[in-house]
Amino acid sequence: MDLRPALKIALVGDHDPQVTAHKAIPVALQLAGQAAGLPVKAHWVASESIETADDLSGFDGIWCVPASPYRSLDGALLAIRHAREQRIPYLGTCAGFQYGILEYARHVLGWTDAEHGEEAPDSPRAVISPLSCALVEASDGIRLVEGSRIARAYANLRTHEGYHCRYGINPAFEAALLDGDLQATGHDDLGELRAVELRNHPFFVATLFQPERAALQGVTPPLVSAFLSACSGEQS
Repeated sequence: MDLRPALKIALVGDHDPQVTAHKAIPVALQLAGQAAGLPVKAHWVASESIETADDLSGFDGIWCVPASPYRSLDGALLAIRHAREQRIPYLGTCAGFQYGILEYARHVLGWTDAEHGEEAPDSPRAVISPLSCALVEASDGIRLVEGSRIARAYANLRTHEGYHCRYGINPAFEAALLDGDLQATGHDDLGELRAVELRNHPFFVATLFQPERAALQGVTPPLVSAFLSACSGEQS
């Protein structure tokens, strides 16, 4: 009998049982927890329910989940900022990638007018914009940067992942966004940015792809395993 307290993971977003990724995430956490011998309890936290950092107290990790736009932009950004500033392990997939970049633009770079193009398409500072080719129920190869946290998670410099996505980083702002602690760690074979992470943070990784989908095929997603290891206090 495992007497260790369960890891508490906040799944920030707006739960929809029809979304494939939302079906996959609890399975991915269960598989990764079982593989590592870590008990895990996942809690869906609606974006609109997050008004202060206290609404996120007690969680060992924060995962901002797919399906955008979130019902509360402010709630989602507060959760991401809390994870970043309090050094709580953060995983962002799909929408969690997009909003992670938006939070960084606003609160680290000071771009207070930064917007998500899905919500403010006419903004002159839409740091997230439509992809040149939508990745809806698509899959593709990803090249990972050697030495990055995500590459260590996969123990490989390549992976093949699934998507359900129409928005990504705006190329017009990419160089400025990546000119500091936010670093590019994954690209597709055409060189398009697909993963980022923060330097000097215990675990802050965001991917435009949805690694959790592998769990629906009975495969433990390596990135989810690495996330739980960080949540348990282990360093990778």
